[in-house]
Amino acid sequence: MKNLLSIIFFLFFSISLKSQKIYSSNKSYQADLKVFVVKHEYQADLNVFKVSQPYQTDGNSGLWYFVNQQYLSDKKVFFVDYEYQSDLKVFFVNYKYQSGWRNSNKKHLLY
Repeated sequence: MKNLLSIIFFLFFSISLKSQKIYSSNKSYQADLKVFVVKHEYQADLNVFKVSQPYQTDGNSGLWYFVNQQYLSDKKVFFVDYEYQSDLKVFFVNYKYQSGWRNSNKKHLLY
């Protein structure tokens, strides 16, 4: 019974958070969206900062926590080799304060 309550609490807590837990898929057909990593910040739709813990994410603001299991993710992404194949262009930044949307028209892709 105690384990069941723990599981229910965990599920409720994890569903109530609007975080960006990302799973990087090896297959494009398994992904929710295709992502291209650009070389320069000005080319990006979204500046992404990789956080080290899931509680550090903050909604749809470019703070991504990468998970190792597909079922733990909010979104599944596939990293493509060419820009024309992508739904979203991202640039990985070095600092948390640099993360955020540069093209807000594509925000809906991560809801």
